[in-house]
Amino acid sequence: MALAATLFRFGSPSCKPNNAPPAVAAASNGVLAFNRSSSWYVTYVNAFISFPVARKNATSHLNFNLTVIVDVRVLCVTMSPSPCRTCRSKATASREAMAEAGRRRERKSAADEETNEIEWPSYLTPERLGVLSEMEPWVEDHVLPLLKPVEASWQPTDMLPDPATLGADGFHAACLDLRAAAEGVSDELLVCLVANMVTEEALPTYPSGFNRFKVVRDATGADATAWARWIRGWSAEENRHGDVLNRYMHLSGRFDMREVERTVQRLIRDGMSFHGPVSSPFHGFVYVTFQERATAISHGNMARLVGARGSGDAALARICGTVAADEKRHEAAYTRIMGKLFEADPDASVRAMAYTMRHRVEMPTAYINDGRHSVGDFYARFIAIAEQAGTYTISDYRSILEHLIQQWGVEDLAEGLSGEGRQARDYLCALPHKIKRMEEKVIDRAAKAQNKTPTAIPINWIFDRTITVVLP
Repeated sequence: MALAATLFRFGSPSCKPNNAPPAVAAASNGVLAFNRSSSWYVTYVNAFISFPVARKNATSHLNFNLTVIVDVRVLCVTMSPSPCRTCRSKATASREAMAEAGRRRERKSAADEETNEIEWPSYLTPERLGVLSEMEPWVEDHVLPLLKPVEASWQPTDMLPDPATLGADGFHAACLDLRAAAEGVSDELLVCLVANMVTEEALPTYPSGFNRFKVVRDATGADATAWARWIRGWSAEENRHGDVLNRYMHLSGRFDMREVERTVQRLIRDGMSFHGPVSSPFHGFVYVTFQERATAISHGNMARLVGARGSGDAALARICGTVAADEKRHEAAYTRIMGKLFEADPDASVRAMAYTMRHRVEMPTAYINDGRHSVGDFYARFIAIAEQAGTYTISDYRSILEHLIQQWGVEDLAEGLSGEGRQARDYLCALPHKIKRMEEKVIDRAAKAQNKTPTAIPINWIFDRTITVVLP
């Protein structure tokens, strides 16, 4: 488990070690090992977990202690060097401040859970679930038509060399052409392509999530309801996305497919969840609408970056563009569903949307595990790579939110809102501006990081070739 680290700075220059211990820590068997120390101790602080620390390369002429405190919720390591009584007292004060901050977070978390226990059942009342039952004829007329008949649908074979139509020699030649074009795609984009493909291949997880929702589920696996037929039809269309990306990657020869396949298996095995009541269709449809649009944007950006104006891989650009078009249709379906819920029950809908956004919409990539790093650590690295490559950025996140606020008329909501509903509306309307400020900070940090030494990250999906990126 690799953990980010923050070094406490003290007022007296004489109390600072010449070289601060680096932020990278090895955590084999629960021991954090840093490469510069003299004497070390570990203290236990309420609400935090501490680790034993191994001495290593003790070359500093200053004799100082180091306190390592790990907040397991945010994966943050705090190191407090304290070579003298003054600094030790300051370090103690800092630990007490950290402990109090931890206690505040615990109280807030407990308060949130208490609020959730009271609020979540309100989304599952017979009246609110009845709205979804009454929507079934509307789903039949306005949502199911967005699915394409199988006979009119593209198939992975349409996008890739097919020996049945090309013959053995033609198939071999077409594969050589595909591999030659794939050579022009950067490693950054290849890593982002793997993440997109793994997300699509984790399909078994997604309908199982739908089937936890009240009313909106396929209880038997072959229900005749409009909701159930939508879930199966949507899943069938999504199934082609992982297939076509997987086959392209296999034919291109640029990926360690065994490592990629192991990543897929881990993601399906480990599962994923979104913040919200697991049985609430209100929260679920907000999440999936956002997620479908984000996926469409990511695939669309990939198509643009690898196409004629980018890497020049026309086959991959066509594949990603076709998948993006499917995701746009699916997004349209969920946008319609949630729009109908906003009309029928604006208070529940806006509160569900605000709750989902407060807890952030995490893409399935947030749960990807490469087998070497903790999930959170690998995701942080991947986000930096995706931001640098331009496949999905914080600007995209904000634009999706702005789009959905506009689509569902959140700013104009008034009638039918409770006090909590009005607060949720106001929160949502102010949120894009807050995210915009975050974007500006990201840009400022990137500008200041020009002088930072980039980190070379080996990625096992591409045979341990390294991606050079400046980490936050």
